[in-house]
Amino acid sequence: MKKSFLLVLCLLFLFQSGEGKIYRFLVGTYTQNTVSEGIYSLSFDAESGVCKIQLAATNVDNPSFLTFSPDKNFVYSVNESGTESKIASFRFDATSGKLFFINRVEANGSDPCFITASKQHVITANYSSGNACVFKRNSDGSIGETVQKIQFNGHSIDSMRQTSSHVHQTIFSPNGHFLLINDLGTDLIHSFRYVPNRSENCLLPHDSLKVKPGSGPRHLTFSKDGKFVYLLHELDGTISIIGFNKGKLLFYGENSVATNKKLKNGAADIHISPDGKFLYATNRGEANNITCFKILKNGLLEFVEQNSTQGKGPRNFAITKDGHFLLVGNQYSDEIVVFKRDRENGKLMDTKIRIKIGAPVCLLEY
Repeated sequence: MKKSFLLVLCLLFLFQSGEGKIYRFLVGTYTQNTVSEGIYSLSFDAESGVCKIQLAATNVDNPSFLTFSPDKNFVYSVNESGTESKIASFRFDATSGKLFFINRVEANGSDPCFITASKQHVITANYSSGNACVFKRNSDGSIGETVQKIQFNGHSIDSMRQTSSHVHQTIFSPNGHFLLINDLGTDLIHSFRYVPNRSENCLLPHDSLKVKPGSGPRHLTFSKDGKFVYLLHELDGTISIIGFNKGKLLFYGENSVATNKKLKNGAADIHISPDGKFLYATNRGEANNITCFKILKNGLLEFVEQNSTQGKGPRNFAITKDGHFLLVGNQYSDEIVVFKRDRENGKLMDTKIRIKIGAPVCLLEY
């Protein structure tokens, strides 16, 4: 009885500290061989803990990664299905949380796993075919023709995962002047200058950086001031700290989320808190955890803590814009776990909130 009373008090404090806000997200999923039916919208009330889930869009195969248009009136989704992969556009109604289908085009590559959009273009990272594709973005939100396709080639030392190029992310710099492309298969990160008004070949090669052989660069995030790139490597769980100056890349230091060398790695996602003070990264494989680092004034990282994600396959996570909560999508246990963040020290506390969604792999707050 006493324990139950204390739990109620803790939960009351937890949700009141979120100021009674309602948080809303779109969730991309895998639909093949799972219970998922498409893209979902969800909300949870930080005061009551009540969650609501609805289907935002159906008849979409494996919408495993999503992105908003800059004005957030449109959403773009990959349809990750091998050589039959496509990408799709939707009009987004934030009031209802619904997506309204506009069009779908061939991905011009196999297994797109990341997508980003500017005012003029939609850009994908095609993992299995090792290329990045740039599509025209029309004024009505639809996806137009392919205006550039960049094919990467090569390999690295891992005989299972690095026999060819595997593009894993295409992400703009904070000022939008450069696009960075991570290639897991060749252990390279590429920097391209972005010239949006060019009718074709809007991405111009600018710089590249070879990282540790066998590391497998997957996802990156920029420091709040844009001077550093933090690159998470899937295969060995390391984080490369890279100086970023006008598109130029310079290795600066290294940390790791792989605290137990006996466990198989599968490092996945990396984000920085809204105040720029803390960095978080997930590790799948046999670890299934999330690690927090403090970002020092010189850009280096200092370990804070490591927590279980309370599920299997933490592929993607999101920190709420106010920094109060962190949500982890556990792909293989079919649920999203909500953590409360201490904004002073970066530490996480499990709220016990579990949001049941089939194979959640991408979370976008709106």
